[in-house]
Amino acid sequence: MILFPALAALLASFGWASGSVLAHDPAKRLGAFEFTRIQLVACSAILAVICSVLGLWGSIDVAHWPAFAISILFGILLGNLAMIEALRRGGPRVLELLLTMKAPIVALMAYFWLGEVLSLWDCIGAGVTLAGIVLAIMSSGGSRGSDPNSGGLIVVILLSLTAAILQGLGFLIVKPALLDGAAPLAVSAVRLLGAGLLISVIALWPSTAFQPKERPTPKLVGATILPGFIGYGVSSSLLLVAMAHMQAGIAVTLGSLSPVMVLPILWLKTGHRPDKLAWIGAMLAVLGTALIAL
Repeated sequence: MILFPALAALLASFGWASGSVLAHDPAKRLGAFEFTRIQLVACSAILAVICSVLGLWGSIDVAHWPAFAISILFGILLGNLAMIEALRRGGPRVLELLLTMKAPIVALMAYFWLGEVLSLWDCIGAGVTLAGIVLAIMSSGGSRGSDPNSGGLIVVILLSLTAAILQGLGFLIVKPALLDGAAPLAVSAVRLLGAGLLISVIALWPSTAFQPKERPTPKLVGATILPGFIGYGVSSSLLLVAMAHMQAGIAVTLGSLSPVMVLPILWLKTGHRPDKLAWIGAMLAVLGTALIAL
């Protein structure tokens, strides 16, 4: 029965959707690098305290440290930098559309690396879900994003696919550790601690590119940490729970529903109702999810 891991992946999507709405204003005010740095450092510290209190560090096997190192460097740091640059050049609609490729990419890597094979219903459900996500993103293009404005569409596509591959690799490579009994929260903490350390070292470089656009205030820092904890702490851990109990490609597909789940959140926040195609996309995503859960 995959109901529990499927629910974990869906909750991860909801967390990323709500976190993205909360993150928009502080990210715009601080700039991408400072926003990411504050989130990684603060959230890694919070998760480290939680894991220490709950005694979860013992679940981490030192034999998996090479996988954690790759996950930290490529999955979090380089994957996020590629995603941010794609977002800057192409806008959120184009980025979200191309990031839907993460699910089939992870499924393909899991097939060759871990020998995971999807059932026919899983493939059909994943396809319907991805179609719904794409339709929801495309139908909301006028309010959600812009066309590529710098560097051309080819560069944006390459950056987005790079982000999808690296982020997918970052999650997939730690699955053997999860199967060996590592606590998902501890895995998230290790990944964040490593990424927080790396980005703090990079921030020592005296470059204007690493300077905040606006002086951080306690209120602004708090508004930055909250969506970071929701995304890096809660949602990433939930997706790792899902990956530990179901095929990686399906888990990532269900964890990619944030573009659909953000629709009602934005409706409540802005009062602007999504158009009909967006709702059709949402219904297709729900149908695909139901097929996977059969």
